[in-house]
Amino acid sequence: IMRPDDANVAGNVHGGTILKMIEEAGAIISTRHCNSQAGEPCVAALARVERTDFLSPVCIGEVANVSAEITYTSRHSVEVQVNVMSENILTGAKKVTNKATLWYVPLSLKNVNKVLEVPPIQYARKEQEEEGRKRYEEQKLDRLETKQRNGDMIFPIINPEPQTVGYSQSSLIHLVGPSDCTLLGFVHGGVTMKLMDEVAGIVAARHCKTNIVTASVDAINFHEKIKKGSVITISGRMTFTSNKSMEIEVFVDAEPFVDESRGRYRAVSAFFTFVSLSREGKPLPVPQLLTETEEEKRRFEEGKGRALQTKAKRQAQLQQA
Repeated sequence: IMRPDDANVAGNVHGGTILKMIEEAGAIISTRHCNSQAGEPCVAALARVERTDFLSPVCIGEVANVSAEITYTSRHSVEVQVNVMSENILTGAKKVTNKATLWYVPLSLKNVNKVLEVPPIQYARKEQEEEGRKRYEEQKLDRLETKQRNGDMIFPIINPEPQTVGYSQSSLIHLVGPSDCTLLGFVHGGVTMKLMDEVAGIVAARHCKTNIVTASVDAINFHEKIKKGSVITISGRMTFTSNKSMEIEVFVDAEPFVDESRGRYRAVSAFFTFVSLSREGKPLPVPQLLTETEEEKRRFEEGKGRALQTKAKRQAQLQQA
């Protein structure tokens, strides 16, 4: 059941809270499957979350029903599809709020750096396996490309002008404790995603000065594990705005305290999309982002391209439906 501490001041449940529940469901079913056969015990670690759309807001007092299903397995990874449905227990009304696809890899309990083999699943038809293999190859390639272009840093700007990138950018520093971690001592993917959504929401609220909600999350790539005792910096900056939405780039850098041989590294990256709402929950126009540098203009054009691709995919899905 969704409580006040799960939601913003307008009563809408934080996107990060939903993402955390989605990841918990995926981790449970993946870990259960990977330990279904005799062998070395393991824990499933989140490697990637495909694009997630927030189809409808969840409100305080509603019940969130999360269901997960394994849809494909490769030798070392598991694909899980998760659906979230909200239920108003006073009226009985139900609605689908989220659909997400996540990828996990099984890590040995004895050696956190050892990836184990995944037990295969039985497919109802041959096409399902072929379609899953195609999705696996696509996400593998995208993860590699995303990791190669990571490296940017966010630095404070003195007296930035309103509606500029520097004006709304934000960072959060968090010390990773035991409650944030799995049995293997590295951070739960859902914990990281919740913090990322929080930072993205701050960026969006600073830019709009209104109530904002998460509309979608582009693929979240987990490049490297974050160990217990590390200090993580979650940074967010505005990259693109349209009349109705805004895109925020969020990345997580980890700095180990215990392992002195390891320096700061990029652990996670993603793009969040937010919309601005009135007090009545109706969409408001988004102030246009003012780009000042060539780099900001380049990121704006890339964000515009992603928005156009997403729009085209949605239209194609509607036509198929």
